[in-house]
Amino acid sequence: MPRLSGFFYGWVVVGGAFLVLFLAYGTQYAFGVFFSALLEEFGWSRAGLSGVFSLYAFLYCAFGLVAGQLTDRWGPRLVIASGGVFLSIGLAGMSQVRELWHPYLLYGVVAAIGMSTAYVPCNATVVKWFVRQRGLAVGIASSGGSLGTFALPPVAHLLVGALGWRRAYVVFGAGILVSLNLVATVMKRDPEVVGLAPDGAAGDLASAAEEGEAPWPLRRAIRTTAFWMVFGIFAATWIPVFIPLVHVVPFARDLGISALLASTVVSVLGIAAALGRLVMGAVSDRIGRKTALAISIVVQGLAFGGFMAVGGLASLYLVGAAFGFSYGAISTLFPAIVGDFFGRAEAGHLVGFLFALSGSLAAVGPVVAGAIYDATGRYTWAFLLSAAFNALALALLTLARPPEARPAS
Repeated sequence: MPRLSGFFYGWVVVGGAFLVLFLAYGTQYAFGVFFSALLEEFGWSRAGLSGVFSLYAFLYCAFGLVAGQLTDRWGPRLVIASGGVFLSIGLAGMSQVRELWHPYLLYGVVAAIGMSTAYVPCNATVVKWFVRQRGLAVGIASSGGSLGTFALPPVAHLLVGALGWRRAYVVFGAGILVSLNLVATVMKRDPEVVGLAPDGAAGDLASAAEEGEAPWPLRRAIRTTAFWMVFGIFAATWIPVFIPLVHVVPFARDLGISALLASTVVSVLGIAAALGRLVMGAVSDRIGRKTALAISIVVQGLAFGGFMAVGGLASLYLVGAAFGFSYGAISTLFPAIVGDFFGRAEAGHLVGFLFALSGSLAAVGPVVAGAIYDATGRYTWAFLLSAAFNALALALLTLARPPEARPAS
């Protein structure tokens, strides 16, 4: 595909990734709206129902390893389109649940398989299309997930109110099936498959950009300290990351906030996360990935502390915005820093493997927070532990360095 009038096709790939993440993550975080509806209808415990999302989070991160490998091998188009089928089946199937094990199967397993084809394939593909503007490109693509988080929970609330939660799930499933399969058609594996070079550079510049980016296959990368430092940093930040995203609606309801306004808190998280992705992605191209990541981790730790001081809607918006900004920045900088440390060639496999390891640990957070609430009637200890994990991530970041020796060709 030729480059027309100075326009680089990589930005089309960024746009496609933006739309995939908008739809997938917007639907994912609408779970908080359905969470409240399911609690009201069936009277299940918060810990029991939180376990559905925890299983889902664990499996979609774990399946990210397979999605990354398949993206490197087959390209993102087939992977994302197939994921759309699984995600739509899981969501539409939720309309038929009667027992607690039903959502564990339909959402926790089937939808998780579909969701695994969003984050890793999209971000790893964008990493392959860009080198000099990697932070900005990944930030723009990733902001789709945050804007989806802003836009779709209120839509879910309105659909649940107008149609009931069962029919609302059918609408979400059908929309995902059609939309993801259409968007997948613009996703190309890397610039080389269409005769282009990263960032749209000329051939000689592309060769220069690729110097020092010798491939790091997984079998060699896992032998480096750098690889496990990256794992530790993101594991520590992601273990608590789903707690606000799953529990913020019932947390807001406990404060006496109405259901509709409570759903808007998720939207605040989403728009703030979009800003975090765009701002810190671009800033990281200038000040360095590690510095930008350190700032983001500090803000996230402070936000978890701030949740304990929330007393009403205004303060919840403020703290939620701080959390959303930092969460969005951290998840954007993750694939970018993997690309910086280990190059483009194996980005899908490496991002997928690290995402499977560190991201799957995020499954622990919501169910532990639910259990803490069921035992104590509040989330205080959940927020304290979350802040502590961010302090650990910051300590590990100060020690992290790119691998010193390049592998042999």
